[in-house]
Amino acid sequence: QLACPLDLGCHSVRGGVFGFSDIGKMGAVKTLALKRKLAKKAKQNRPVPYWIRFRTDNTIRYNAKRRNWRRTKLNL
Repeated sequence: QLACPLDLGCHSVRGGVFGFSDIGKMGAVKTLALKRKLAKKAKQNRPVPYWIRFRTDNTIRYNAKRRNWRRTKLNL
């Protein structure tokens, strides 16, 4: 095995970075209900359109519910 920086056990038997190979993985086969939920969350995850900023006189500046795929998980 390779020496791990900071001795965190990166190169474990299971593989993956820091030994977390299963976290965040999703199977290729999805049900239609799950696929629709993921599609809705993908559509919600976008910035505010520029014309909304004009219409509201810049009171709405950004999407407060914006989600990053790495920081916040959906828990579906």
